[in-house]
Amino acid sequence: MEKPIVFFDIDGTLLNEEKNIPESTKTAVHSLQAKGIHTVIATGRVPSMFYWIRKELNIESYVCMNGQYVVFEGREIYSNPMDRKLLQRISTMTTNNGHALAYCSVDEIKVSERKHPFIEASFDSLMMAYPEVDQEFFKQNDIYQGHLYCDLKYEQLYLNSFPDFSFVKWHDYAYDILPKGASKAVGIKKLLGALGIKNSNCFAFGDGLNDLEMLAAVGTGIAMGNAVPEAKAAADIITTSSSENGIFNGLKQVGLL
Repeated sequence: MEKPIVFFDIDGTLLNEEKNIPESTKTAVHSLQAKGIHTVIATGRVPSMFYWIRKELNIESYVCMNGQYVVFEGREIYSNPMDRKLLQRISTMTTNNGHALAYCSVDEIKVSERKHPFIEASFDSLMMAYPEVDQEFFKQNDIYQGHLYCDLKYEQLYLNSFPDFSFVKWHDYAYDILPKGASKAVGIKKLLGALGIKNSNCFAFGDGLNDLEMLAAVGTGIAMGNAVPEAKAAADIITTSSSENGIFNGLKQVGLL
């Protein structure tokens, strides 16, 4: 009998408001693993940004950078680097406009500007340190995802200027930049295909705008109680918040615990 597979977003899902993993979540994930159920992280983060979470939860499978890079038990399954010419264009444009970028490779994240207030505010919200600066990082490294840091009033300017990119808001001043059509759902589909697991046996937890496609695409999408309205609308089930045993309660609702 085919074992289910469960995907977990990180911020607002595996992590509570204090950016900690609740004890009930640790218990829930380890209980799934004891049953032989696959547990996978699905996040917009770079792998180095959630190494401690993987170790604490004993998870070495992940769909990261919003589906752009996929690993199963330490083995690369799928990767989709971004177009360097487009990255050069948006780099020039952000510099001219006084905005900023981040470049996400498999191993690290670099930013284009020092002490930029929008970068600072965005990483403060993650309770993470300001990244190192390297304006030309994209020229020597495969980049799977970017971040655009700008005021909301400039959003349409970038949307019109870069139709081959998708911009997904994750902070008041920050957007994920992805190739058009990329999403966590695409990465999950690649992983399910490699493992031969039916979509009907696939579950996913999420809370943000970058989880919409994932929650709608999997067999059972579960939105956290703290999720944005769009995520709740895309999901099949709504559980309690990440600070109120949401993972544990959601797994009970779908019968996996």
